[in-house]
Amino acid sequence: MGQLDKRTVIVTGAAQGIGAAYARGLVAEGANVVINDVIDPAPLVNELTAAGGDVIGITADVTDDDQIDSMVAKTVEKYGRIDGLINNAALFGKIARRRFEEIDIEEFDAVMRVNIRGVWQVSRAVINIMRNQRYGKVVNIASGTVFKGTPMQLHYVTSKGAIIALSRAMAREVGEDNICINTIAPGLTRSEAVLNEGQFSDEHFDANIGSRCIKRAEEPEDLIGTAVFLLSPDSDFVTGQVLCVDGGSVTH
Repeated sequence: MGQLDKRTVIVTGAAQGIGAAYARGLVAEGANVVINDVIDPAPLVNELTAAGGDVIGITADVTDDDQIDSMVAKTVEKYGRIDGLINNAALFGKIARRRFEEIDIEEFDAVMRVNIRGVWQVSRAVINIMRNQRYGKVVNIASGTVFKGTPMQLHYVTSKGAIIALSRAMAREVGEDNICINTIAPGLTRSEAVLNEGQFSDEHFDANIGSRCIKRAEEPEDLIGTAVFLLSPDSDFVTGQVLCVDGGSVTH
């Protein structure tokens, strides 16, 4: 028996990378998983379905209300409820590292639109479902960079700082409805986007590892256990919290 048996969880930005790792981990714990992304989720859906998972894929932009509402409706039609949401979709891997005065305004706005507004939009679309159920879990994804003031990524770091504030305020508003809102703050993770885009040198990775209590690289799979805990009954009295999962680089 899995920790998430028959629970229905939407994971945004889940067609690849860390989102795909979350989806695989949730399926392994018995969850029904909705894989959302702006790119085709079919390859991962086929992989997990072949492995016995109960999975559907829905292409939707987390900043488009009509597409979000359609995703929520399809999820409820298929599974009858929504027990959890991981707001994983974000702009990061393709963002060039540069000084804050050199950041393009359009890029700044795009990061805020996806990384903050998208989280708010998807959350507000599922919250009434959870409120009517008198139960739900939302897991938002911040970043350890918030606690370090990491340079050369001002717009990204700012957006993830906002996620922590957003999550705390949301938790206060929905606690009486038995809905928990928590945040995971990962460290620099060897995801597909990070490795493929080449924004970080080996020296950067080595320095990051050197800052940790546990001296190794962080892999997407390192985040699964925390996500499962925050979506499971074991965390039913945990809300408004930030859990740093980075090998002890940040001791928060």
